[in-house]
Order: sequence, then C-alpha cells, then structure tokens
Amino acid sequence: MRQPWVVGVSGASGTPYARAVLTGLLDAGEAVDLVVSRAARLTLLDETGLSFRDAHWRDDLTSWLGRDGGDVAYWPAGDLGAGPASGSYPTRGMVVVPASTASLAGIAIGLSKDLLQRAADVTLKERRPLVVVPREAPYPRSTLQHMLTLHDAGAVVLPASPGFYGTPTSVQQLVDFVAGKVLDVLGVKHDLLSRWTGELGASRRDAP
Repeated sequence: MRQPWVVGVSGASGTPYARAVLTGLLDAGEAVDLVVSRAARLTLLDETGLSFRDAHWRDDLTSWLGRDGGDVAYWPAGDLGAGPASGSYPTRGMVVVPASTASLAGIAIGLSKDLLQRAADVTLKERRPLVVVPREAPYPRSTLQHMLTLHDAGAVVLPASPGFYGTPTSVQQLVDFVAGKVLDVLGVKHDLLSRWTGELGASRRDAP
C-alpha cells in the first residue's frame, strides 16, 4: 500500500526549503503527496520565476526541482475532498515547509480553510508526525502562542534556522541543513548536512 509523506507548501518566503525537503524525500525513495497553497504559488513565482499550475503540475514540478518528480501525487489546495483530507487515507505524516504565520494560525485553531490546513489537522488527530517549518522574523506574540499550541498538540516546530558549525560555503548548504533537520525528525535517511562530531574545528580540517 502506498503510504506517502504529505508536503504542504504555504506562502511564506522560503521555497528553497520546500524544494530541498522534496528532493531529499524523493532521493530516499519516499512517496510524496504535494499540496501547494494559492499564496505559495505567488511566492514561488517571485522567488524562482516559475509558475505552478494545477493543469501542468507535473511539468512545473520538474522545472522547479530540476529533476523528474518521482512518486509524487498532487492535490489542489482547494480540493477538500482530496485523499489527505481524511484520516482513513494512509499517510506517514506531514511537513509544512515553509510554514507561514497564517498557516500556523489556521492549523493551531483547526480552521481547515484549505487542504493544507485540513491535512495538517488530520495528521494531528491521527497522531501522525507533523513538522512545521516557520520562516519569519521577528515572531509576534500571537504566532509564538500558535507555535506553543501546535507543540502541545504533538507537532514539531522546526524554524528555518540553519547551523554554521559545518562551515557552509554556499546558500544551498544552509538550506540543506534545515531540510536535513526535517528529514531527521521524520526518520528519513539523507546526507544533506555535516553532523557534529564533538571535535572543534573538524569540519574545517575535513573541507577540501
């Protein structure tokens, strides 16, 4: 039985994080159900120049990832009758990356205004792993409260905060660090980040 990870892309800035998580899951041979919010389409267009269209989603996904999409099913954000909207639809869990403050609020209060929020609500009620990756600064009190609500409900709140102890030399390495932390939470194997060994300066000595 196919049991995908649901990846929800909301309208926050940070579509490279979504791309890195999607690529990491597909590289690991995982199945993915993808939901791209209406606001995320605008952000994707602004940050990459790429459109994401329901009717041409496979071609647009290939252009975005720079590779064949693999085992990906796509559900329009307005389709509240989609598979991930029901708890009886088998999934392994869900990642919302990047997670906008609006999506955090909607998930925290159970608003279910679109498929992304509904799928996240289903993930929580079915006690499946839910990782939300907020990308905002600074955080107002209301957003911090929504994060705490999600934490208390069982979600993992994983801000897009890259580490520097691996001595990154490119923006992509910083992006991959965050994606790697997401995949760690999901238990998906990857080689996206340099891990701390307990030895100061090891990453600099190992660098080519």
